[in-house]
Amino acid sequence: MAQNINIILSGFGGQGLLFAGKLIANAGLVEGREISWLPSYGPEMRGGTANCSVCLSDEPIGSPLVTEPDALIAMNQPSAEKFVPKMVPGGIALVDSTMTAEVPTRDDVTIIAIPATQLAEENGLHGGANIILTGKLWKERPFCERATLDKALEKTVPAKHKNLLGNNIKALEIGMSL
Repeated sequence: MAQNINIILSGFGGQGLLFAGKLIANAGLVEGREISWLPSYGPEMRGGTANCSVCLSDEPIGSPLVTEPDALIAMNQPSAEKFVPKMVPGGIALVDSTMTAEVPTRDDVTIIAIPATQLAEENGLHGGANIILTGKLWKERPFCERATLDKALEKTVPAKHKNLLGNNIKALEIGMSL
């Protein structure tokens, strides 16, 4: 059974956080759930700060802005420092330890440090760290059925980049295997 989730995905612009958020939102859409996807990024875009709030629910969503996430994907130090303290007790934070020198700690939140950028590079998946972390999130907190995730990925990858679908599937599987 798919879990309801209020997630923040955060890092630098260009790390694919909005894409990963769309993937999660599309999974909810495929399953006919209530969804919201709210991007937020600095004026610099690539290289500046970027994050998005995603909600998947079986009930109507009151606000698309996630202020107290129960799940977090943090792909850099500033994101981990900003959002881990805002998490609800019992939440899960996935932190890219390749890009985060000091992973924050909390006794009431599960924090998993994964060298996602390093894993992506080692597997020839440049830019795939976001999807590796999404795969790990799905393994820890299944927010949709497994087959739905594949359908959502096909829907999320733009037609002009369909040649990257296989790499994204590989990145998901790496994350799921961790």
